[in-house]
Amino acid sequence: MKQALLVVSFGSSVAHARREIAAVEQALQSEEPGRDFFRAYTSPTIRRILQREGEQVPGLGEALDNLRVQGYEDVAVAVTHLLYGYEYDRIQQEVQAHRANFRKFVLGRPLAADTESLRELARILPERYPAHGDALVLLGHGTEHPANMMYPALQTALRLTGRNDVYVGTVEGWPGFEDVLSQLRADGRGSVLLAPFMLVAGDHARNDMAGADSDSWKSRLEAAGFEVRCQMDGLGSMERVRDLYRAHLRSSLEAEEQNGI
Repeated sequence: MKQALLVVSFGSSVAHARREIAAVEQALQSEEPGRDFFRAYTSPTIRRILQREGEQVPGLGEALDNLRVQGYEDVAVAVTHLLYGYEYDRIQQEVQAHRANFRKFVLGRPLAADTESLRELARILPERYPAHGDALVLLGHGTEHPANMMYPALQTALRLTGRNDVYVGTVEGWPGFEDVLSQLRADGRGSVLLAPFMLVAGDHARNDMAGADSDSWKSRLEAAGFEVRCQMDGLGSMERVRDLYRAHLRSSLEAEEQNGI
C-alpha cells in the first residue's frame, strides 16, 4: 500500500520564514521516513505569490486529489498550525470531502492541541528566552475563534513556571496591544524583548511586530516610553518545538492504529 505524508501549512511569502516551515517538515519526515513526503499551503494569496516567483505549492484539496490520482491509499496529514482555529476548521472540512478516497487516513492535531501541549510550550519557551531583566512579550497572530483563549492560557502557564516577566499578546485577537501595555505599566517594566509566538518570523513578525511604521508593536511601545528589542525567530526554528510536532504525528498515527484493531 502506497503511503504518503502530507504536511499542511498556512505558508509564507518570506523566504527565510519558509525555511522555518521546512525545518518542521523535515522533522515530520524523520518521524515517518517510510512515507513519501508532500506539502500543501492553505493560503491562496501565498500560493499566488510563490507561483509568480516560479514555485508551485498546491492547496490542500489539490494535493489530496493528486495523491488519489497517484494511487496513494494510506495518507497521514500533519498540520503546522498552532491552534484549533478557523484555518483548522477549514482543513477538517476539506479533509472530510476527500477522506473516502483513501483506505487509511489520519488528520493530525495543531501544535497547542491540549493542556499538556501548552504546558510543554511553557517549558520550551524559557529555554529560548531566558530571563534577563527585560519584559518578554510574545506576539501571536490571534483570532476571533474561541481557540484564541490559548494565548492568555499560555501566559498563565508561563507564570506558573515562575516566569512573571512574560506577557502574551496578539495582532488580531485578545489580549491586544492596549491589554499588554497596561500590564507592562502596572508591573513597572522599562524595557521589552519582542518575539513572535508564530510558526515563522514572516510578514506579521516583520511588519506588525518589528516594522518601522508607527502602528507596529515596536513603534507603539517605543512611543509609550519603553526600550524595545526584537528577536526574529519563529517557533519552527526551535528543535523542541519540532519534537512536539513529531510527537503529535506519532500519537495521531498510534490512535488510528488502535481504532483500526
